Amino acid sequence: MRNLQVKTEREIGILRAVNTGTVEAIRAMRQCLYYGVTENEVVEVLDNTMRAAGMDPFFDIVEFGKQAALPHGGHDGQAKLEPGDFILIDVGSHLYGYSSDVCRTFYPSSFPNPPPADVKGNLTEKLAIWQLVLDAQAASVEAMKPNATAASVDIAARSIIEAAGYGDAFTHRLGHSLGIKAHESPYLNKGNFDAILRPGMVFTSEPGVYVLNEFGVRHEDILVVREDGDAENISGGFATSPWAP
Repeated sequence: MRNLQVKTEREIGILRAVNTGTVEAIRAMRQCLYYGVTENEVVEVLDNTMRAAGMDPFFDIVEFGKQAALPHGGHDGQAKLEPGDFILIDVGSHLYGYSSDVCRTFYPSSFPNPPPADVKGNLTEKLAIWQLVLDAQAASVEAMKPNATAASVDIAARSIIEAAGYGDAFTHRLGHSLGIKAHESPYLNKGNFDAILRPGMVFTSEPGVYVLNEFGVRHEDILVVREDGDAENISGGFATSPWAP
């Protein structure tokens, strides 16, 4: 009997399509953002963008500024985008029965790079944490190899964040498997030493740092454990800056 935790190349192909499509929908929608738009309005546009590409959206988390300090939502969606806000979008769609689950944290396309000196909030800390979370994600990619434990991948990312002094602000596990369901086992958490990674397993890597009442940053991509080398990104490539999610 086939181990359903290990995906076939056909399944990986569908997961690549739906996750890359979801990331590209975020990137396309970013070009339409303007100051004063609400989180709920962004949800509507994003869902319509994914539907236009043949996907079926099933969850959205859209958070502006301090709203993103609560990593998985809980707001009424009425917050309006203001200059200097980070935008955190975590979203999932279905395609041929398979799931996407990706997250990006970024500035709108109208926000200048380099940013103005009078931008609100602690710009230096925000940009440093954006990069810190990306570095933690990169560490998880290097650790995601055959015969590694699920715990070791979480710990690799978590250690980067802890060393920078933000360990208490990374408040959830690193990730989970996905396929037909958006959340499948095994789970990448620091206590899961029983699960052993095998080639063909597919995981999210979604480290985050959440500064209460100020902002939050999370990057989430979909990775395939491969026989040789680092895990493969099948969600359209990693973010490279808050202006290039």
